[in-house]
Amino acid sequence: MGTGEGMTADHPSEDGRRRAVIDAVRPEVDAGRFPVKRTVGEQLVVEADAFCDGHDRIAVLLRWKAPDTHTWRETPMRPDHNDVWRGSFPLERMGRYAYTVEAWVDHFATWRYGLAKKVEAGQDVSVELLEGGLLLREAAGRASGDDAALLLRWADRVARDPQLAMDSDVAAIASRYPDRSLSTTWPRELEVAVDRERARFSAWYELFPRSWGSEGRHGTLSDVADRLDYVAGMGFDIVYLPPIHPIGTSYRKGRNNTLDPTPDDVGSPWAIGAPEGGHTALHPDLGDMADLDRLVARARELDMEVALDLAYQCSPDHPWVAEHPEWFKQRPDGTIQYAENPPKKYQDIYPIDFESQDWENLWRALADVVWFWIGRGIKVFRVDNPHTKAFAFWEWMIGEVHREHPDVIFLSEAFTRPKVMYRLAKLGFTQSYTYFTWRNTKSELTEYFTELTSPPVVDFFRPNLWPNTPDILHETLQTGGRGAFMARLVLAATLGASYGIYGPAFELMEHEPVREGSEEYLHSEKYEIRSWDLKDPDSLAEFISRVNGIRRSNPALRSDRSLRFHHIDNEQLIAYTKREGENLVCVVVNLDPFNVQSGWVHLPTEDLGIDAHPTYQVHDLLTDARYQWQGDHNFVQLDPGSVPAHVFRIATGHRTERDFESYL
Repeated sequence: MGTGEGMTADHPSEDGRRRAVIDAVRPEVDAGRFPVKRTVGEQLVVEADAFCDGHDRIAVLLRWKAPDTHTWRETPMRPDHNDVWRGSFPLERMGRYAYTVEAWVDHFATWRYGLAKKVEAGQDVSVELLEGGLLLREAAGRASGDDAALLLRWADRVARDPQLAMDSDVAAIASRYPDRSLSTTWPRELEVAVDRERARFSAWYELFPRSWGSEGRHGTLSDVADRLDYVAGMGFDIVYLPPIHPIGTSYRKGRNNTLDPTPDDVGSPWAIGAPEGGHTALHPDLGDMADLDRLVARARELDMEVALDLAYQCSPDHPWVAEHPEWFKQRPDGTIQYAENPPKKYQDIYPIDFESQDWENLWRALADVVWFWIGRGIKVFRVDNPHTKAFAFWEWMIGEVHREHPDVIFLSEAFTRPKVMYRLAKLGFTQSYTYFTWRNTKSELTEYFTELTSPPVVDFFRPNLWPNTPDILHETLQTGGRGAFMARLVLAATLGASYGIYGPAFELMEHEPVREGSEEYLHSEKYEIRSWDLKDPDSLAEFISRVNGIRRSNPALRSDRSLRFHHIDNEQLIAYTKREGENLVCVVVNLDPFNVQSGWVHLPTEDLGIDAHPTYQVHDLLTDARYQWQGDHNFVQLDPGSVPAHVFRIATGHRTERDFESYL
């Protein structure tokens, strides 16, 4: 025998009698370097390519263990097609589960299969029956109690009773005690990080507390608590607050990001730190910790959570600048480098230097910020520009937090290159912002969301879709009017299980840019206090409430894995479905905010498990209209001047195997 990797000329390093091969296991992220992601209540479906030489039968087992346990549990995997095996196990609590796959040649199953063929061919099987008796005796030796005694009795009888050899009860009990001495195990223990449901399904509402006072007065956290019913009434789960810390005065920005502020300009909340304190202090005009506690408690009463902005940066007035100048990048002229994103300049913000010689103390101080706010009952953080901080820090910090608090959610605000966004997700971020804001055509949306909902991306990246943010007012919203706002809301809320809006700018359809060609708002709330008329009769609040109600009442919209696009013969219309069990939702959106668009949507009724004979009903949940459809092709027409989308709930019949495969 020739030599090769893992063996010497005289002796192979592995037992060559191990004939079962495991060629691939899925899901697996970067060869097991990172965990896949799921949420409590889901099943982790695992596939493996497994086979052996020749025609022998194999058995394949899925092995798994729950968080903080050492006991492996096992469940058989079943063959599917082309040597693919499938199994699953339940994810019942938060934390990290481990899993792997084991396979071996199943001599008893091979024997039964060969015996059945010979019996069918009318051949003499007396020797084969003796062989079966030996196999049953060996199984009895691995069994105990009643099963061992029963297998021994069957071993004595099987040579005289070919029908006993074919008995399913015999096969079932014998299979419990296989010979696994020559089994093959996948060389890696893989992991699945299991989060709570809100990590997968959530609706976020961003607001600036300082704009929620009355009559132009600086708002407080108590003001937000008093008016939180407004946000809850629209159906949001998470109310997200930009930084609520003291704001520096050095190089403070004025209205519309000017460099010459007036004495009454309030500055940018992201310029964190002043003599009153830094990242663990509250801006004095917002109130005190008791006011924050009241807001958190009120949110909890409304089945909501408060999310805080985690912005690791400092104003020149932050206490860290004086106490730890080594944590910031010093320029050759002795000044500290401020933040830039050309052509944007943020003279009022100093980035952290993650190459600091004092990096260990820096890491601990940054982590202590998170621990402090967890101590105040905050379990959700939107992280500002994480791609400008060290990857190694995030993996360490998020890992440390999740070991003690696996229910903490970290949303990555990383508008950067795709591979960087994906790396942050792999490192532990629960959700991530996306390029949704800049994907507006049918082809752009279809291509992008097919990528996000296909392996391997779907196994580690959870998108959170935002049609607007305080930093981004896309041209579509600047020029598209009410129809554009409504269409983008429906797309965000149905393409993604998690989405968010920056309000009240969104529902009040704020659309004026600071200048032509800019995505910055005129009179941006980042730099000044705004006064919002929440009772404006033109507000989209009622429409948003309806959309969020649809999301909550349809399990299909609570996840992304089942997203499937469908042909519709008009480039200004996009159609897609999601399903969960028998809940099937079909969404059609008019991407043209100015004109009525119509077309024929193609739904493969058989694949989707729709009983289409002779007709089937579709219920538009946005308008409450009901239509009778027939066959695979049906006509739709949408007017952006009224409601530019359909969200159909479709009654399904039987579920086909093909549909089941597609859903998985």
